[in-house]
Order: sequence, then C-alpha cells, then structure tokens
Amino acid sequence: MNRTVKFSSLAVILVFLCAAIAQISWKNAEPWRPDQLMETADLAAMISGTDASKPLIISIGPAATIKESVGVGPAREAENLAKLEQLLSKESKDRAIVIYCGCCPFKNCPNIRPAFTKLNEMGFKNHKLLNITQNLKVDWLDKGYPAID
Repeated sequence: MNRTVKFSSLAVILVFLCAAIAQISWKNAEPWRPDQLMETADLAAMISGTDASKPLIISIGPAATIKESVGVGPAREAENLAKLEQLLSKESKDRAIVIYCGCCPFKNCPNIRPAFTKLNEMGFKNHKLLNITQNLKVDWLDKGYPAID
C-alpha cells in the first residue's frame, strides 16, 4: 500500500512537471500565449457588430487592410516599431488591442513578434494577435470580412 501511495505521488509530480515544462517551452517559443490569439471570424464579428467597445486594431504589416484599423508599417523596422510605441503611449494599459500583419504565413512573419513583444514590454494586459495562418488575402479578404475601401 505504501508503494502505491509513493507511486501515485510521483505520478502527480511528474504530470505537474511536464505541464510546467510545456508552459516554459511555449513561452520561450513565442511572445504570446495561446489564449492571446484571436480568430479572424471573431474580429470580423466585432467590427460588424454594434458594440461600442471595439478594440483598437493595428496593422503592423505593409498595409492597413482591415476596416477600422490603423497602420504603423512593418514592425520589423525600428522606425515603425517606434510609431507603434507612440500610438500606444496614449492608450490605457487595459485597452483591448488587436494587432495583425498578414504579409506571409504566420510562422514566417517578421513583423508580429517584435510588435507583440513591444506590447508586452509596455505592460498592456488585453492585447491579442490576429491568427492569420496563411496571409491576409486568404484568411481575411477571400472570406469577405470587412476591409478598408
């Protein structure tokens, strides 16, 4: 019986240790957590909705294409990252913010990581990254979501 208790305790500790390692690995891999990714359909619904508390939507890529978004330019460039910081300096740390690029497949994008890291460094608490897995054309425009005219 005593061996069973020790084994069970060891198993529980092992499960917690694996979970902790997984969290650390994810944290080291990307500057955002999985719950900080926003699906395109969710943002499209927010833009089309009548709720007055819409997020600040910022393009950190080559073009502001999504309706109601503000463009700062590609965040891989220092001057555009400075523009992002200047824009955000006027905002509450609790403001809902969504950033997006869409220049290329999500995993290769040179703009999303520096921009999201900047929001983290500035202490924002309610910021999301639009989950554009292919590019803005495929994941937004081809779906008929709201775009700037």
